[in-house]
Amino acid sequence: MIRVLSVTSECVPLVKTGGLADVAGALPGALAPLGVDMRTLLPGYRAVLAAQPEAETVFEVWDLFGGFARVRRGSLGDQVLYILDAPHLFDRDGSLYIGPDGHDWGDNAQRFAALSLAAAMIAAHGIEDWFPQAVHMHDWQAGLTPIYLRELGAAERVKTLMTIHNVAFQGCFGADMIGTLGLPQQGFTESGYEYWGQISTLKAGIMTSTKVTTVSPTYARELMDGAFGLGMEGVLASRGADFSGILNGIDLDLWKPSYKTPKGKDKHKAALREELHLPESDGPLCVVISRLTGQKGFDLLLDALPSLLEQGGQLALLGSGEPHFEAAFRDAALKYPGVAVRIGYDEAFARRLIEGGDAILVPSRFEPCGLTQLYGLRFGTIPVVTLTGGLADTVINANPAALSAGVATGLQVYPLTKEALSMGLVRLCELYRDADVWPQMMKNAMAQPVGWDTSAKAYAALFKQMLEPESEGARA
Repeated sequence: MIRVLSVTSECVPLVKTGGLADVAGALPGALAPLGVDMRTLLPGYRAVLAAQPEAETVFEVWDLFGGFARVRRGSLGDQVLYILDAPHLFDRDGSLYIGPDGHDWGDNAQRFAALSLAAAMIAAHGIEDWFPQAVHMHDWQAGLTPIYLRELGAAERVKTLMTIHNVAFQGCFGADMIGTLGLPQQGFTESGYEYWGQISTLKAGIMTSTKVTTVSPTYARELMDGAFGLGMEGVLASRGADFSGILNGIDLDLWKPSYKTPKGKDKHKAALREELHLPESDGPLCVVISRLTGQKGFDLLLDALPSLLEQGGQLALLGSGEPHFEAAFRDAALKYPGVAVRIGYDEAFARRLIEGGDAILVPSRFEPCGLTQLYGLRFGTIPVVTLTGGLADTVINANPAALSAGVATGLQVYPLTKEALSMGLVRLCELYRDADVWPQMMKNAMAQPVGWDTSAKAYAALFKQMLEPESEGARA
């Protein structure tokens, strides 16, 4: 049995702001049958402690960046959850990373350095007679763990894996925080955690971990390009063969359609139209569930929207984000009877959208992996995606060859322009009206392997490889 401590700042079903939480929540259970005992360390936000009232104290730290902290043992399904209960860092109003004023918490450096240090202490000293052989670090919030492991003298014994979920979030803080965070001054170099004169906790994790992964093979390749790497392309290139992409999956038990054939979607679609007061239409009902940002391509979707509506298509959108996008989609809902918009997030409503929609739109400029297109495939809700990151890796484009072979599962748009997206939406409507092609695409989509089986095996193999002693040849 391989013992791995997973370190994450969010985790389904307890706290979530994005796909990281889904991955962190699902991976331990997916790895368990493969001989990996993965336990998760999560900050003790109010919502986490409220959901785990029986969690017992198993580890104490008298001064963790300004206050007393304890680690409590809870549960994550059938797996063990460790909760870093540090009230001075996590017991507060606001979201996980942002305060009520809409700005990052001023002590985010200390908050997530504490998470990393607690992980390193658990790995170095053990907890409940359990000694991790490896630490799996998710994003910048856990990136200082290998440095603290080295300071505790455990870096040789405990291997580390850094997974990048989105390179745009780099955990940068002023160099004046080096002493406060207890970082070694000698590590503040180009080959260490220094990044343009600042501390980067993401770079720290990349440069000091045993292996580095990201959440899709295509995104791993894209990160070598400055347009996607956002300054980290050289850092990642320096890791060479130690950097790879492993595709995310979804929890098939949590995301299980109530119907087994495409025909079963009809009643859910009718109920969704009734709920949203959308009229009957001979075009596809397209759904969007997303943060409303420029990265997600919503400026282009607004431009291309008339092309969809002119073909009889409809749009139902759930999301929040940049105020001008929220306002623009609200205006579209007032202007067009075929558009319905809800600003905010509602998990139950999101599921109804996926279950009742004909197609799900993901026009992202970049998308490390993406999970909504996987939910769409699972429910026979045809994905319309851009040719980037995990979207490229998970959707089989309905080109002539794929349609002839009967394997198409969605549509890919390239390049991401208003014109290309408009053409893609028109093409979607044409396919929808083809009584032979559309049901086959839905069947193909629902049959796609979108669970964790393949990817969990890849992670298990990687952990095993990390823990294997070097061969004689390699040492030579």
